[in-house]
Amino acid sequence: MSAVAPSLQRCSIARTLDVLGQKWSLLIVREAMWGRTRFAEFRERLGIAPDILTDRLGRLVEAGVLERRPYRDEGEREREEYVLTDSGRALLPVLAAMVDWGDEFRPTGFGPAAVYTSRTTGAPLQLAFVDADGARHELDDVVPVRGPGSLG
Repeated sequence: MSAVAPSLQRCSIARTLDVLGQKWSLLIVREAMWGRTRFAEFRERLGIAPDILTDRLGRLVEAGVLERRPYRDEGEREREEYVLTDSGRALLPVLAAMVDWGDEFRPTGFGPAAVYTSRTTGAPLQLAFVDADGARHELDDVVPVRGPGSLG
């Protein structure tokens, strides 16, 4: 982030949007969460123009959300696929929060497009604010408080 107010440089949301705030970026991450890794797969699923896809993939790689890995299909030239990094996989709750919000406030009538479940039990999971003792807190009980990095 260059030439922005110091308060934005310190803002976690602004820094995150610098990486993920462009149209298509989170949809590419969503597709990567579904196991897609190849340029053609992203292009087919999203209907995104190749030049825009190339740009967004490059930015996500530069930010450390995806990494390029070489692969070669039999009889083909070597190409690169795009694999989520730990940073990219850590976006799962962000996507889940967006799904929850979209399903509640922008419903399609078809039901959720994704349901997050336990890998172990298959039970549906919910996002929640949980304190250090494991107690869940409803949204009415949650308030943001400025952290040590804030300019106030």
